[in-house]
Amino acid sequence: MTVDVVLPCLDEAGALPWVLGRVPAGWRAIVVDNGSTDGSAELARSLGATVVHEPRRGFGSACHAGLLAADAEFVCFCDCDASLDPGLLPGLVRTVADGDAELVLGRRRPAGRGAWPAHARAGNLALSWLLRRRTGLRLRDLGPMRAARREALLGLELTDRRSGYPLQTVVRAADAGWRVREVDVPYLPRSGRSKVTGTWRGTWQAVHDMRRVLAEAAPTPGAAATGAAASATVPSPAGGDRP
Repeated sequence: MTVDVVLPCLDEAGALPWVLGRVPAGWRAIVVDNGSTDGSAELARSLGATVVHEPRRGFGSACHAGLLAADAEFVCFCDCDASLDPGLLPGLVRTVADGDAELVLGRRRPAGRGAWPAHARAGNLALSWLLRRRTGLRLRDLGPMRAARREALLGLELTDRRSGYPLQTVVRAADAGWRVREVDVPYLPRSGRSKVTGTWRGTWQAVHDMRRVLAEAAPTPGAAATGAAASATVPSPAGGDRP
């Protein structure tokens, strides 16, 4: 079983040693640098990570660049700010590998004062309710920790390159008939300030991006099966450092 861990990164030099030190042995860490100015890319490379440079700003841009750089059977996503422990990812991957789900999400459970500000929790609850209306999935969190098979993810043909990327993954997975599960994971106070939900304004922008994703029309009957078939024929892109 091969696993790549995609770590979107924007000025996370302070958190990188802890995060990369927690990536399970034998797994490849792909740090996607999204325009850092604090030496994050160089530090990540010195710590043994594969570094991908994605100049187009946006959380979705960084995540998708990492997915395209991956070549393992399974791909995990995890924030690079030390709020989530990559050491917990084997449990998520095992659920997928055992055939119990096609997509597994980490449900964040605050484990420290200030780990999850009130405005961020409120935005997450609103989106969970909207997701339930759109797909029927009764999820309680749309957190960034997740695991799935790489070829299946590529078959979803994700297009969002902003804050809506994680939500679009879940929406399109639901439309394709995937079994989606969530497991509790500790959510720690992050290192530094969030670039997305660190303020009410940032949270509102993220919610706006995600509402646009939820407005996507559900596929016509048979489209999900077509997408699933296509996912089995997606070529494996090359990994490694990118300019």
